[in-house]
Amino acid sequence: MTDVTINNRRTDSSANEDLTKLARHGADTFGYKAQLRVDRQLAQLLRLRVSQINNCTYCLNLHYEAARDAGIPRPVIDTLTAWWETDFHDDATRAALAYTEALTRVADATVAADFGARHDALAEHFSQEEILEIIGIVINMNVWTRLKMAEGAVPGFAEQARS
Repeated sequence: MTDVTINNRRTDSSANEDLTKLARHGADTFGYKAQLRVDRQLAQLLRLRVSQINNCTYCLNLHYEAARDAGIPRPVIDTLTAWWETDFHDDATRAALAYTEALTRVADATVAADFGARHDALAEHFSQEEILEIIGIVINMNVWTRLKMAEGAVPGFAEQARS
């Protein structure tokens, strides 16, 4: 495995204590190391899908690896950008992925018009507590993708130590 380093091209959000607290709280509560009711693999697919939609290279680098670490099969990870075209997902996962996309893209008027239907489909498969966790996962990932985009956080190859 190649070591990767992250460089912030624009700014460093850690210079703002309140912003750091906001991001840290979301990660601790809904991030990939948090203890949740929602299945770990499902939660990781949702995080990765938000990262893909928002084109966050920092988050993509982190969450592709986290998806592999969660034991998600490679074909499922590799086809996540077109998940609806595969037979890899059960109805509950499909509802969660559709909801994740809708919540992430809600500013798009065509998505907003279907938002209620996406929520209703989610409610067919998940309890109220699980739905709230899914909402937390998606919102947290949207915060992180936008924060890392604002920072200009770009992964690159770490320089290897010379012997």
